[in-house]
Amino acid sequence: MAYPRRLLNDHETVTVDLHPHWWFLAGPTVAVVASIGAAVATLTMTETDTTGQSIAGWASLAALAASTVWLVVRYARWLTTHFVITNRRLIFRSGLVTKRGIEIPLDRVNTVHFHQGVWGRVVGSGDLLIESGGESGQQRFTDIRQPDRVQRVIHAELDLGRQRSSGDAVVDVAGQLERLESMLIRGSLTPDEFERQKRRLLES
Repeated sequence: MAYPRRLLNDHETVTVDLHPHWWFLAGPTVAVVASIGAAVATLTMTETDTTGQSIAGWASLAALAASTVWLVVRYARWLTTHFVITNRRLIFRSGLVTKRGIEIPLDRVNTVHFHQGVWGRVVGSGDLLIESGGESGQQRFTDIRQPDRVQRVIHAELDLGRQRSSGDAVVDVAGQLERLESMLIRGSLTPDEFERQKRRLLES
C-alpha cells in the first residue's frame, strides 16, 4: 500500500516510501509457527491420558489463536505505517483506525543519525534519529530498512533544497547529475531513487 498521493502538497514528489522492516513481523510470525508445531505435536500424541492430551490440545489451540490475532494486528500496523521522504518534508504516518503522525520540513532538519546493532546490520534494519529546529527537537524512527541509505537520501534532498533556495540549481544541474550518478554507482541510491531525483532535478 503506497502513501496516499492526495496527502501530498502541490509540486511535491515522493523520493522514498517505506513500510517498517520485515523484522517488525518476526515476533508474531515465530509465535504462530511455534503454536502450529505445538498443536501438531499434541494431535499426534499417543499417550493413554486422554484428559491430559485434551487439555494440552485446547491450550495449543488457544495459543495458536492468540498468536494469529497478534500477527494480524501487527501486519495491519505494518501495512499502514509509512516513513516517507519527499522533496519538501519527512513524513511519518501510522494507524488504521486511530492515526498518528509527524511531519518535518526538510529545511528544518539539522542532522540525521542512524544506528544499527550487530543483528540490525545482518538483516538490514536500524533506527534514524533526526534533529530538527522544530519544537520536539529530536525524533527517533525505528525499524527503518537500510537506515544508512535513507540517511544519504535525506542529505541528497537537503542539498537540492539548499540549491533551490539559493537560486543556483540551474547553474549546477550538470554537477548535481554527476553527483547523483556517483551515488548510484556506489549503491547509495537505487535505480528508482536515481531516476526520481534526476527527473525532479531536470524539471526544476
